Amino acid sequence: MPALSKKGLSMPASPIRKLVPYAEAAKKRGVEVIHLNIGQPDIKTPTHALDAVRKAPIEVLEYSRSEGNESYRIKLAQYYSKHGIEVTPEEILITTGGSEALSFVMGCIADPGDEIIIPEPFYANYNGFSVANGVKVIPLASDISDNFALPPIESFEDYITPRTRAILLCNPGNPTGYLYSQEEVQKLSELVRKHDLFLIADEVYREFAYDGKEHYSILQEPGMEAHAVVVDSVSKRYSMCGARIGCIVSRNKDLMAVCLKFAQARLSPPTLAQIASEAALDTPQSYFDDVIREYTARRDLLLEALSKIKGIRIARPQGAFYCMVELPVADADHFAQWLLEEFQWEGATVMVAPAAGFYATPGLGTREVRIAYVLEREQLRKAVQILGKALEIYPG
Repeated sequence: MPALSKKGLSMPASPIRKLVPYAEAAKKRGVEVIHLNIGQPDIKTPTHALDAVRKAPIEVLEYSRSEGNESYRIKLAQYYSKHGIEVTPEEILITTGGSEALSFVMGCIADPGDEIIIPEPFYANYNGFSVANGVKVIPLASDISDNFALPPIESFEDYITPRTRAILLCNPGNPTGYLYSQEEVQKLSELVRKHDLFLIADEVYREFAYDGKEHYSILQEPGMEAHAVVVDSVSKRYSMCGARIGCIVSRNKDLMAVCLKFAQARLSPPTLAQIASEAALDTPQSYFDDVIREYTARRDLLLEALSKIKGIRIARPQGAFYCMVELPVADADHFAQWLLEEFQWEGATVMVAPAAGFYATPGLGTREVRIAYVLEREQLRKAVQILGKALEIYPG
């Protein structure tokens, strides 16, 4: 049999999706599976975004420009301006989801063997993007005991080597819900300028900040024209995960020129989805106000319900819509599979995301799971009740 590539064989499986076959099997047995494993919001997509596609006067579904439709990029620049970020349409490149945006950026800034520092736990697919681009992830650990607070900024310097190309953040964080303060962003900005590195921020959860806190973008920080790169997406903001539209935003003209070559190689982002995404920019602030209130209520309900389960530790999210939970089990992977294969309570079980896949350091996160609170409150309450019943009898 022909050999497969080392790169392909080293690609990590998604901790979010690898349990899908077990969930499907449970459903075929008649078991209700409540999905706490994936960040697929149940909030309705803005109607005018869907209507824009339905009413689009298209007779030929053509390629779009490789950098994305100009009209969309103009409106995106206006959107960022409302958030205190001044960029031009030429400083925005539309991608097929935030995933492609991050993969493009890694391919543009790093050669095989180069390093990117990432505070962990982090979005699991960062591991996959790094493997695909031959990039080495240098993890900087945070811990549930202090709510996954960022380690002192000064400690980052201990991890910088001649092969370091960038520091990558997710702000607010997936899977932790950690929200970087303005002071932290400023200190990181000073650090990358000192060492002539890129600072990449995955800001797809920008709107989702709680408890009166506000998101501060790296693009709001002065003097970062050469260093700051933002990865963004419509998936969570407008509950449009299936659109697969994201973007790269940077004032670094050389970087954007190289990103465009990657974009040209894949031809263009999807045309219909850009139409929907452009229309979504007309979504009124009231939509986000309602969404924030709903997610805050869901978060508070989830934390209160989880706190009643003996033996668990919980990190309190400040943004996004995820919660990291440490369980009284030896192996969260085994527990998650057991929930789907062997457990049900009143005809239902839950599906969680084992957290080891959100780390790059072997052995970390083995007792933790990520819970996405993207379900209606009654479903969340039921899910936590099932989780508590399962832990009462779980043999591991």
